[in-house]
Amino acid sequence: MFSFSILIKKILANNLLILLILINVLLVGSFVILDNKNINFHHILTFPLGLSLLISSLLGYIAVPLLKRLKIEQVIQEDGVKKHLSKAGTPTMGGIFFIPIAILVTLVWSNFSLITITISLLTLAYMSIGWIDDWYILRRQSNLGLSPRTKLFLQITVAIVFCIWIKSTQIITMNEIILPGNIILEAGILFWFLSVFVLVSESNAINLTDGIDGLAGGTGALTFLGLGIIILDTSSDLSIFCACIAGSCLGFLLHNSNPAKVFMGDTGSLALGGALAGVGILSGHFWELFILSGIFFIESLSVIIQVTYYKMTKDSQGKGKRLLMMAPLHHHLELVGWPEGKIVRISYLINTSLIFLVAVLYKYFL
Repeated sequence: MFSFSILIKKILANNLLILLILINVLLVGSFVILDNKNINFHHILTFPLGLSLLISSLLGYIAVPLLKRLKIEQVIQEDGVKKHLSKAGTPTMGGIFFIPIAILVTLVWSNFSLITITISLLTLAYMSIGWIDDWYILRRQSNLGLSPRTKLFLQITVAIVFCIWIKSTQIITMNEIILPGNIILEAGILFWFLSVFVLVSESNAINLTDGIDGLAGGTGALTFLGLGIIILDTSSDLSIFCACIAGSCLGFLLHNSNPAKVFMGDTGSLALGGALAGVGILSGHFWELFILSGIFFIESLSVIIQVTYYKMTKDSQGKGKRLLMMAPLHHHLELVGWPEGKIVRISYLINTSLIFLVAVLYKYFL
């Protein structure tokens, strides 16, 4: 016999279905808040989002078995969450198929505009760093890829080259930072330092968030879509890029939702972080990017606090104390008994709330 309550429970237990519902709520709700009544957003955002979703999801059925056949499989950290040991052998480097799809759809849809070529090259550069890191992990069959110093050097180098490219092509002035209340700060050289910091921190933040099935991909899709909605009036090509990344993430999540059949790896997470930061820089929406990245910020902050506290409380034997059972925060929540699905769903809801908050602030303060 049909039970409406059972149906509701099944819907609430399906992370991907909840995410799709939230995506639709965002598309309608944010445009109502921002009063974009004259914009055919179904054409500008929904179509490229849907196309990227379709191609990414279909390509996954080819890419995932291929990655498995090539033995490109996840190496699980032995001192991590014990129940994750069962995920060893799951194909990884999933970013290698869903990131290029988003870029290709963007370039074709925007008629290869200079600004989309720029953000695409940046995304591919960070994807390459992630690929190298993943490749080292696979070769060594340990969780140790590139050294932190080498990875940081590559991230900073790409960020500086990106800034030089912007300056030489004059896509943006690289001088003004818009603050809430329409306050314009003449940044000068500070803009360069801020841009490099945002690129490095954002790419590492999403990398840290990518720890349980569907978390980074889902929050990434929401964040990109939220930023794309905010910048549509001023940067339509970048908005299309955001929609394509969001759609491609959704296609990837068809294969990454719990239980995951593939992981994005650093190949995907570093690319997503670099792309998100790049959009924020090119559109000039730094403060909106910061709020929208709330989940990524909290995850990163939990690691910083954990490491700092451990070092500050070291005893004579070199052992310190931990505030969390394990960092990042999602691992701590797992160890205190939260199921992966619950952590992911709450993160999606928080992310959606942050997007609506930014939409309201953007309307009334800018």
